[in-house]
Amino acid sequence: MSANSDDEKYAAEATGNADAALTYPMQAPALHKSGYTMLKGKSCKILEISTAKPGKHGHAKCTFKGRDIFTGAIVEDFHPSSYNMEVPVVKKTEYDVLHVSRDGFLNLLSELGEKQDVKIPEGDLGQRIRDYLDQGKIVTVIILAAVGQEIAIDVKAVAED
Repeated sequence: MSANSDDEKYAAEATGNADAALTYPMQAPALHKSGYTMLKGKSCKILEISTAKPGKHGHAKCTFKGRDIFTGAIVEDFHPSSYNMEVPVVKKTEYDVLHVSRDGFLNLLSELGEKQDVKIPEGDLGQRIRDYLDQGKIVTVIILAAVGQEIAIDVKAVAED
């Protein structure tokens, strides 16, 4: 086996996709209330941050309280203030709703094309989407996406002309 084939065998493939990362690191003290972070493996919006002074074992500790952006559950976690925490890449995108499938998925349209893998939310938001569609209105939903998950978080409607 030649040296060239070994280099080719282990060469990293350059994909050119800089958006591929689902999270990025940030030091705990740089995070702020109403920002996002990963707490116990969940994407959370930060509700509270408190910092304890350094103790006999060294580092100051930051205690985080957040709300899971997909389930609404409250999550608490703590980390040394000198450590990096993972921050999810969170994107909000508007889509036009074409219809709701029989199995409860939204048929969405944007400049990027069609999308059919977001479930209609339960509760008031899902009912508002269905009501607007039944009334013949043009319906737009805002989809929140992070760490490979997506959820509808808001809806807007205008009457068709």
